[in-house]
Amino acid sequence: MKLFSYSTGSTYRLGVLIDGTGYDLNQANPHIPSTMRGLLDGGGAMMELAHETVLRITNGTAAAAPLPAWGIAAPVPEPTSCRDAYAFRQHVETARQNRGVPMIPEFDQFPVFYFTNHRAIFGPGDIRCMPAHFDELDFELEVAVVLSRQGRNIKAAAADAYIAGYMVMNDFSARRLQREEMKLSLGPAKGKDFATAIGPYLVTPDELAPYRAEAKPGHVGNVFDLEMTCAVNGICVSKGNFADMHWTFAEIIERISYGVDVYPGDVIGSGTVGTGCFLELNGTKKRENPQYEPQWLKPGDTVEMEVTGLGRLVNTVKLENAP
Repeated sequence: MKLFSYSTGSTYRLGVLIDGTGYDLNQANPHIPSTMRGLLDGGGAMMELAHETVLRITNGTAAAAPLPAWGIAAPVPEPTSCRDAYAFRQHVETARQNRGVPMIPEFDQFPVFYFTNHRAIFGPGDIRCMPAHFDELDFELEVAVVLSRQGRNIKAAAADAYIAGYMVMNDFSARRLQREEMKLSLGPAKGKDFATAIGPYLVTPDELAPYRAEAKPGHVGNVFDLEMTCAVNGICVSKGNFADMHWTFAEIIERISYGVDVYPGDVIGSGTVGTGCFLELNGTKKRENPQYEPQWLKPGDTVEMEVTGLGRLVNTVKLENAP
């Protein structure tokens, strides 16, 4: 299923995309909650009911009228939490090389993550940023998952069952703010807490079965061969593959859930794919040519991220009209 949330002006409702047409799942089946949060809280049983309802819509046995138009929002507009991991070795290794420091051995010992602002989640559309954010404003090309089960101390071998689906994720980053605060060995905070975009759909794992790939040697969990690209103002600047994850989402969930509960509606990002941000790209080009002029996002720039099977997430960064 390709699930989405759409705005009615005062609230968000749950939709499903079938052959390019949107339907309201609650209208098709009143037993399904009207919101994404309600669906996720219902766990596997509610997801199965949603699958059955999609089949009924498809074969015409469900009384469902196509949505004439909808303002698409983040698939999970109000997540219970939002974490972001550091799963792609190429990104970490290249970024450290660009700073003139060796690869950190702890990267191979455990997956690391941080919490970001789960109240600053956006879907497709405009992202309003303050002037200080535009001092080295960056995109980060990622994939995210959302959980649909509560758990604690989850083993990696069982963790994929907790994943409701996958989404494109853009972890917007204000690099100057991030660089300043990380000198204090705490964060990232203000460099990250203003905007994270996800969407346009929450794609359930069964949709990705044709793209199944092997995890890296010594690792466990589902991996998918999904091409990841990012274009800025129509020019492709980044290209990677989801299958290049060093740490799988299953292993990240094992680390996250150690000694704490995870909940339906928790969003977890993969971290940046190799070449997936200007910070990495600028550093590499500057190392090759000291005269290179770094590129950053400017007001009015449009960022288009596309991941095979997950859709295309488009955002335009705007300057916030605030004192």
